Amino acid sequence: VQLQACGGGLVQAGGSLRLSCAASGRTFSSYAMGWFRQAPGKEREFVGGISWSGESTYYGDSVKGRFTISRDNAKNTVYLQMNSLKPEDTAVYYCAAAIRGSSSYVPRRKYEYDYWGQGTLVTVSS
Repeated sequence: VQLQACGGGLVQAGGSLRLSCAASGRTFSSYAMGWFRQAPGKEREFVGGISWSGESTYYGDSVKGRFTISRDNAKNTVYLQMNSLKPEDTAVYYCAAAIRGSSSYVPRRKYEYDYWGQGTLVTVSS
């Protein structure tokens, strides 16, 4: 599976962005999908994820209530809608795919993910 993330950019605090991650291959619907981010000098952290069925989502505490993950299996794409952005959301955002779990399982740890995209930069100005 190859993943291509896009949609990053520069936005003012309080604004919104939607990231997209397009996957190659015919088995996209079999993968749980996740978003991670990495700010300069910091560890890569879990932002949120969605189970392969789409029935479950899970978010990191820092983005809960502001970010929403969705997927369109017909388009082999997962989205990350980011609202009420804050300067501390500035980071490179990565999408990832995981082959595991039940239809309701959302992987939350980096080692659970099998494939990674190249990242897209989000910069939030104050």
